Amino acid sequence: MSEGANHLAEVMRRIAAAAKAAGREPADVTLVAVSKTHGANRVRELLAAGHRVYGENRVQEAEGKYPALKADYSDLKLHLIGPLQTNKARDAVALFDTIETVDRERLAAALAKEMERGGRRPECFIQVNTGEEPQKAGVLPAELDAFFASCRDTYKLPVVGLMCIPPIDEEPALHFALLVKMAKRNGLSKVSMGMSADYEIAVRLGATHVRVGSALFGPRN
Repeated sequence: MSEGANHLAEVMRRIAAAAKAAGREPADVTLVAVSKTHGANRVRELLAAGHRVYGENRVQEAEGKYPALKADYSDLKLHLIGPLQTNKARDAVALFDTIETVDRERLAAALAKEMERGGRRPECFIQVNTGEEPQKAGVLPAELDAFFASCRDTYKLPVVGLMCIPPIDEEPALHFALLVKMAKRNGLSKVSMGMSADYEIAVRLGATHVRVGSALFGPRN
């Protein structure tokens, strides 16, 4: 087994253990392998081991890496997990299967326009700034319900869930519990939360998607 395959097996084992401890099915949790700054050869190690769901932070980096990988693995699914500028909406809709960082009206409008134009409708998650950090992207918790309604009713976006990145100096469980509560309130079945340092906590609290990078690929280049 490759080093990447070994890391993958360990992360999957931990996800399964955390799910079972919470009375959940491990299969209900999707591991998004975050490959930012790592080359296509590292992704291919995990592809060879059977993993198919990946995440990238930047549209430009993904464009240089994933078209060839998607050509070789038609069932590969790619998530955008970093902030998206409106002028990159067309490229994002063309390449990604899921966009996890919808967080403002202008972006929702741009995505809706490009989905209509391009005929592709990637699933969307709304990013919530649960810690209300001024430097961080995401809609504020108090504004979520209205923004989700706008995405659904005005822009007709295929919103399936919510995503958050808790403050690094706060207990993540509080933020994960808040995200789950907001998702349920809005009838959304998916929550993307948890990264390499806290994905097991996220799984125990109901994450349907965890975004793991360094635990799979090692330190970023």
